[in-house]
Amino acid sequence: MEEPATRQLEMSLSDGNVTSDDDLPLTLPTDGSLSGSIRKGCDPFAQTQRSKLQHRRARINQQINKEMRMRAGAENLFRATTNNKVKETVALELSFVNSNLQLLKEELEELNSNMEVYQTDSEAINVPMIPLGLKETKEVDFTVSIEDFICEHYGEDSSLYDKEIKELMELRQAMRTPSRNLAGLELLMEYYNQLYYLDQRFFPLHRNLGVHFHWYDSLTGVPSCQRTLAFEKGSVLFNIGALYTQIGARQDRSATAGIDRAIDAFQRAAGAFNYLKENFSNAPSLDMSGPSLCMLVRLMVSQVQECVFERVTLTTQDTHFTSQLCLAQEAARVSDVYLLVQQTMTQPLMKDYVPFSWASMVQVKSEHFRALSHYYAAVALCDHTLSAEEEEEEEDECDEGAEKAFLQFYVSSPAGPPLSQVLRDPEKRRKLGKAHLRRAVIRHEEAMRVHSLCRILRKMDILQDVLSLTHKRSLDKYSELDREDDFDETAEAPEIQSLTHQKPDITPTNFTKVQVTDIFQRLGPLSVFCARARWGPVHVICLQKREGGLGLTLRGDSPVLVAGVVPGGCAAEAGLREGDYIVAVDGDDCKWAKHGEVVQMLKSCSERGVELSVVTLHSHDTQQLERRAILLSHSSDKENTRQRLLSGAKGQSSASLLNWNRKKTREGGGGVTKRLGSTFSLSFGSIRDTEAMY
Repeated sequence: MEEPATRQLEMSLSDGNVTSDDDLPLTLPTDGSLSGSIRKGCDPFAQTQRSKLQHRRARINQQINKEMRMRAGAENLFRATTNNKVKETVALELSFVNSNLQLLKEELEELNSNMEVYQTDSEAINVPMIPLGLKETKEVDFTVSIEDFICEHYGEDSSLYDKEIKELMELRQAMRTPSRNLAGLELLMEYYNQLYYLDQRFFPLHRNLGVHFHWYDSLTGVPSCQRTLAFEKGSVLFNIGALYTQIGARQDRSATAGIDRAIDAFQRAAGAFNYLKENFSNAPSLDMSGPSLCMLVRLMVSQVQECVFERVTLTTQDTHFTSQLCLAQEAARVSDVYLLVQQTMTQPLMKDYVPFSWASMVQVKSEHFRALSHYYAAVALCDHTLSAEEEEEEEDECDEGAEKAFLQFYVSSPAGPPLSQVLRDPEKRRKLGKAHLRRAVIRHEEAMRVHSLCRILRKMDILQDVLSLTHKRSLDKYSELDREDDFDETAEAPEIQSLTHQKPDITPTNFTKVQVTDIFQRLGPLSVFCARARWGPVHVICLQKREGGLGLTLRGDSPVLVAGVVPGGCAAEAGLREGDYIVAVDGDDCKWAKHGEVVQMLKSCSERGVELSVVTLHSHDTQQLERRAILLSHSSDKENTRQRLLSGAKGQSSASLLNWNRKKTREGGGGVTKRLGSTFSLSFGSIRDTEAMY
C-alpha cells in the first residue's frame, strides 16, 4: 500500500511510557485527499503489556472456538446414535469439553477484567476506571470475492485493481491492532467509513459477496460468524467505543486537564455504544445486544459523573459550608448512577454475562461514593460552625446562602428540630455530623467487604489504598467528634439529595472527522457504478463527423449521459441510444469527466471519427439508484457529498447498514424519471450544465 512519509504510530506500555494524543500528529496531504491509508496499527509482535494481553485473549478465543466445535459434533453424535455404549462415551467426552470450556471462559474473564493494564501511570491515588477490551477478529481475504465481482458485475479486468484490493486488506489488517490514542481511533474510523463504499460497490441487496466475517465476543470470547457487512461495521463501531474507554481510563486525573480528557473520552464511548444500540438489531453476540449496550452506556455515563466529582473536588479550594455540601451532593449523585448500573448488571440476561469483577467494582464504587457524601456532610456541619460574633456579621449570608442550601440538602426533612435551628446550634450540628460519619464508616466497611470478595480487585493495590485511606479518614473524624459523655444513641443520618452541576452528555460519533476517498473510485461514480445497478456490457460506438455534427445531445457529468439522439443522424445510425452513459472516448476513461471535458474530447476528434465506449443502465433496483444519483449530482465533489450524508440523521445511510434485517425503504417522490423501453435517464433539471447538442 502506497503511503506518504509519516512515522508509525505505536504505543509502548511495557516501559511505563504512555504517549499522549497530542504527541502523535497525523501527516495529511495538503490537498485534503487520501491516496491510501496513512495510518498503521500497532506492531502485533511488539511485546507490550497490552499486546501480550491481546495475544493471550486471541489464543484463548481460538481454544474456545475449537472446544465449541467439538461440543457441537459430540452433541450431534449423541442425538444420532442408538448405541448405548457410544452414548456413554460421548456423554463422558461432553463433560470434559464443558469443563474445559468453563475453565477457558473463566481465564478469559480474568483477562477481560484486567483493568490495571489500561490505567494511568500517574502516582496520584484515584479510583480505577473500568475499560473495555477490543473485540478480536480473524483475518479476511477479499481478493477472490472482489475480483470475481469486478469481472462479473463491472465487466472489467480484475487484475487492474490488485493495488486497491491489497490496500483494502492492509487497512483491515491494521485495524485489528489500533494504537490506544487518537491515531488508533482514526484508523478504526477510516476503515468504518471505507465500509460504506465497500457496501455500495460490492454488496447487492439480494445476495452476499461470500466473505465470512469472524468476530469474538469482547467478554466471553464466544465466536460469531456472518457474511453481512452490517456485522463487520457494527463490530468496528463497537471497537471504537471500546478504544474510547481505554483512552479515558489511562488519563492522569490528578489535574483538571486530564479529567476533562477522560470525560470527553467516556462521553464519546457512550455515544458509540448508544448509536450501536439504536441502529443495530438482532445482534449475533451478547456484547452487541440491546441489554449489554444499555449497560455499557450507563457505565460510561457513571464514569463521566465520577470524573465530574473529581474535578469539583480539585477546583473547590475554599472550605466554605456550602462548598462542602456541594461535594456531598456530587458524591451522592455518583453513588446513585453506579447503583443504577449495578441494577442493570443484575438483570437476567446480564447477570451471568458481566464479569464478576465489573459487578464488584460497580458495587464498591456505589458504596464508596455514598460514604464520601456522608463524610463531606459531616465536615460541613462540624468544621464550619460560626461563632456568635461571626453569626451577627454574616447573618444575611447564613440566612440566604447556607440555610437555603441546607434546607434543600436532604431527600426529606429529618425528624427532630427544624434544620434552620440545627444550623445555628453547634451541639446539634455536631450530633448530626456524627450521625453522618457513622453512616460513612458503615458504607466504607461495606465497600471494603465487597472488595475483599473479588480476587481480581484484591490485586489492585491502588483501589485498596483509596478505600483504606478514606475509611481511616472517616474513622479519625468520628473519633474526634466522639465524647465520653455522649450517652445518647447516635441518630440515623437522613438520605442526602443527589445533585450535580454538570450533567453527563452522550457525545454522538462524528464519522466525518476522518475524511476518506473511495479505494475503488476508479470503477466510476457511485451514482451509476454500484452493486445495486445493472447494465449491459460495454460496447464501442464508432462515430463519423458529418456536416450536421454527431447527432447527439449530452447532459450532466461524471458520467456524461446521452440525453437524446437525432433520428437518422450519425449517432443513431451507429447504434447510440438515449440513456447510454459515456465511459470512454477513444480509449481514454471518462467516467469521472465533467460535461465540458467530454465535449472538448468530442470536438477535438480527427476526421476518421471518434470511438465512444458506452454502457446502458437497466431498470433493476433503479429507485434507490436514481435517488442516490440525484443527491450526488447536486455536489461537484461526490465524496464530500457522501460524507455529509453519512454524518446526517442517525436513521439514514450509516444506520441502514447496521440493520440485520434489511428492509426496502420507500422513497417518496425523490425525482421524476423518464423511462425509455429497457433504459432510463435521470432527471438532470437541477444540474448546472445546460443540455447541448453536438
